[in-house]
Amino acid sequence: MPSSESSPLFAGSIPQFYAQYLVPILFEPYAADLAARVAVQRPTHVLELAAGTGVLTRHLAQILPHDVTIVATDLSQPMLDQAKTTGASRSVEWRQADAQRLPFADQAFDVVVCQFGVMFFPDKVLAFSEARRVLRPHGQFIFNVWDRVEENEFTDTVLQAVRPLLSSDGSPFLTRIPHGYADISVIQADLALAGFTRPPSVTTVTARSRADAPHLPAVALCQGTPMRNELEAQGPDVLQIATERASAAMAARFGTGAVEGQLQALIVVTEAE
Repeated sequence: MPSSESSPLFAGSIPQFYAQYLVPILFEPYAADLAARVAVQRPTHVLELAAGTGVLTRHLAQILPHDVTIVATDLSQPMLDQAKTTGASRSVEWRQADAQRLPFADQAFDVVVCQFGVMFFPDKVLAFSEARRVLRPHGQFIFNVWDRVEENEFTDTVLQAVRPLLSSDGSPFLTRIPHGYADISVIQADLALAGFTRPPSVTTVTARSRADAPHLPAVALCQGTPMRNELEAQGPDVLQIATERASAAMAARFGTGAVEGQLQALIVVTEAE
């Protein structure tokens, strides 16, 4: 999750909680979607940005031929360490790298792909420019971003439950970063400023999030994202109180057994000249 803001925050116990809870509840459906879009391009060299704990990387390793090179990068070494612990079905190059200063030669990749990471880039235009630089002519830059938090039912439910416990100064992490880059016109403008001259294709994709019990999304979002840091900053017991409130809110809205809710994201595809 590359960013000067996010890298220190995706550390401690967060990578483990992220991989155990957040990945299966929120990220698996979209990792499969992005991997399939990459495979259609029949690439030989793929660069992944903001690989996190490697959910998309593992899907790429499964769907792409074994002779396709996959380089998976992230700014956060603890997240990469968690990804390497889980591993992939075949060889992947795991590499710590800042998306805004990529350590790769010009025109080195056929596809650059990023799963729910561009929202974390402090300078999105600079990061997009780097993606364009390392792409070969007609190479594809493929990424996704979360739609508005209101369109994502588990996240919306948890955030509403814990919002009174968070600082009133500024917007909370979940709306500020993960769900803060859903304006298509802004995305288009940033890509154009980065030198992508062709208008991007933007598709809204709805999926279903599932968990075996209502407390699991509560734990995932309260303890497996940097919202954990925001809650812990409010006092020693606030994280536990928030998780309990979020669990109760999930049960009240979705029931006490297995739960299911809507996910919604934007898939962006653009091409280098």
